[in-house]
Amino acid sequence: MAKSKMKTHRGAAKRFSRTGSGKIKFKHAFLRHCLEQKATTAKRGLRKTGIMKEVDAKVIRKMI
Repeated sequence: MAKSKMKTHRGAAKRFSRTGSGKIKFKHAFLRHCLEQKATTAKRGLRKTGIMKEVDAKVIRKMI
């Protein structure tokens, strides 16, 4: 009996993507509401995509 392929975790596929070098990209949280009290510089930093730490990326790589 052939070993079946692992299915893509659709929730993870929508939230994370891979860079050309294989790192995992994600969008930062905390930018949906209560924005008046957050500093402008903090909000600006949250707009950028983040690169996941390698220790966490291993799990995500299996999902996507």
